[in-house]
Amino acid sequence: NAEYKAYLVGGGVRDILLGREPKDFDVVTDAKPEQIRELFRNCRLIGRRFRLAHVRFGDDIIEVSTFRAPHHISDQGEGHVEEGRIIRDNVYGDIDDDVWRRDFTINALFYNIADFSIVDYVGGVKDLEAGQLRLIGDPVQRYVEDPVRMLRAIRFASKLGLRIHPEAEHPISEYAGLLEEIPAARLFEEMLKLFMGGCALQTFESLRHYNLFKYLFPQTDQLLDTHEENYPHTFIMHALKNTDQRLNEGNSVTPGFLLAALLWEPMRVHADEHIAHGLSEMEAVQLAGDTVISRQISTTSMPRRFTHMARDIWSLQVRLKRIKKRSIRVLMHPKFRAAYDFLLLRAQAGEPLDELVDYWTEEQIKEPLA
Repeated sequence: NAEYKAYLVGGGVRDILLGREPKDFDVVTDAKPEQIRELFRNCRLIGRRFRLAHVRFGDDIIEVSTFRAPHHISDQGEGHVEEGRIIRDNVYGDIDDDVWRRDFTINALFYNIADFSIVDYVGGVKDLEAGQLRLIGDPVQRYVEDPVRMLRAIRFASKLGLRIHPEAEHPISEYAGLLEEIPAARLFEEMLKLFMGGCALQTFESLRHYNLFKYLFPQTDQLLDTHEENYPHTFIMHALKNTDQRLNEGNSVTPGFLLAALLWEPMRVHADEHIAHGLSEMEAVQLAGDTVISRQISTTSMPRRFTHMARDIWSLQVRLKRIKKRSIRVLMHPKFRAAYDFLLLRAQAGEPLDELVDYWTEEQIKEPLA
């Protein structure tokens, strides 16, 4: 109505073409962020690297971006590139410019609400039909601009059942090390998308295949390299399968539980070393937990509510072994249910814990949890 151009774009359009229910819809427009804010009083501008407008309608948030252009077009907005890396990306253009700035062809589909047509400059529809994930432009340049695109390639391929096009696949091994330069906070956000989207198991296997998992969980990756077919790998497989099942059934999963599972083996290794030096099991687990979490957050920074939950789950694994001693106090612990589910996972992965599982299952029947 304000005579700006506006299209639906990206994942929502892609998912409808695939026959999937879109999680959300994004809008792209030639209106600048400040102009969007003038139009909608329920609008909030966010981001520095990418300036976006969030327009709220009830419980829903519509993400609105302005058409972006290559950085040599700098008459409007601002952009900043260092050594090929996009630091700020607020150079504005039109749809003809914007399409070439997007990463994958399947995410560069525009739906024109004026005539109900799909605008496809880059063969995204054809790639969806062929079941392939292809980068727009030179893959090496696109990975250097933003190394997180390598993780996004794994996520989309796993989530949508696509194969990564060879031209996009081959540079990954050579340029994977660029992920070490990505801020820990951004890697945490990407980690959530990778493992909380309902296809965590497939994603994990792909990350391992492309040797990218180590940039998210280096301590765990190192142990998996030395125990590929043993307990650590089996336990993680069970944990991720359980995560996928819960999400696909519409149940919630907290990142704290996932963190506890992915760092369980590094914590156990450190705890065993402390026990060998004379610490009690509880002291060893608490000290090992502090060490492992401290190292992990230097790679993927995580909110304390999640790291505290992981520590509680680990500590409760010790308390759960003390059957018939203060059972009520353990049952009333706010993280008991998570710790119990963690115990079940350990048993499923092959630990001889059937007696403990049976005991705590019966205790919950006697003392139903609120």
